[in-house]
Amino acid sequence: MDTKRPLAGVPEDPNHVEQPETPKAFAPSRPPLKPHERVIFALDVPDPTDAEKFSHLLAGQVGGFKIGLELFVAAGPSVFDLIGPNVNVMLDLKLHDIPETVERAVARAGELSPFGVKFLTLHVQQRETMRRAVKAAEKSGIQLLGVTVLTSMTETDLKDFCYEGDALGAVLSRAKLAAEEGITGFVTSPREVAILRRTYPHAVLVTPGIRPTGSTEESDQKRIGTPGQAVEDGADYIVVGRPIRDADNPVAMAGLIAAEIELKTP
Repeated sequence: MDTKRPLAGVPEDPNHVEQPETPKAFAPSRPPLKPHERVIFALDVPDPTDAEKFSHLLAGQVGGFKIGLELFVAAGPSVFDLIGPNVNVMLDLKLHDIPETVERAVARAGELSPFGVKFLTLHVQQRETMRRAVKAAEKSGIQLLGVTVLTSMTETDLKDFCYEGDALGAVLSRAKLAAEEGITGFVTSPREVAILRRTYPHAVLVTPGIRPTGSTEESDQKRIGTPGQAVEDGADYIVVGRPIRDADNPVAMAGLIAAEIELKTP
């Protein structure tokens, strides 16, 4: 008799998708969004003045801005004064530390809500850390987004961390762990967004690794996809950086991406 058991959250049959009970913390429905509101522009720039330039240029053309480690380390909270009021911000710090440190960091990030900080990322990690992070987020209402497997990681990278399954199995296993502790949103690559949408129908899903249709750009991100396909598969928001930032006309490129989303929006 085979005594091997699959990892939690990983279906034995690759064509079969389990439908776990949706955690009570998940909202019953998500508000409809216009195509351009689904686009989060990644302010992945080293100079705060560049962040100011792009945020003003793209105001009203995208739904929000992602502030990552590079820019936040360079400018700190003063960056919010540069990008202006009335914008939605994804604070992409990918918190990963001991429970108390993450709990306190989430609480402090929540204090940035008046500056438009709507989302905060953290790595899926030990249960106590996520449980305390969820509790710390309650006061401000900031939306936590669990990072399961980075879009740059391959099966080879996972094996280096002693995980013998594929990326999809790792994503499902970690998402299940996070959902059980009250995490209601995830950062997910284009390759896993469809199965996460089916598994957690009311979760907030944010998808990076986006390249416009026809793009030949090389990237350190491995699990990538197009804007339209990501939204059709269930992404609430997509994160786009270089294709807009490096375009001859960033505003026009943002418009093309929104148009592609509109064609695929249910």
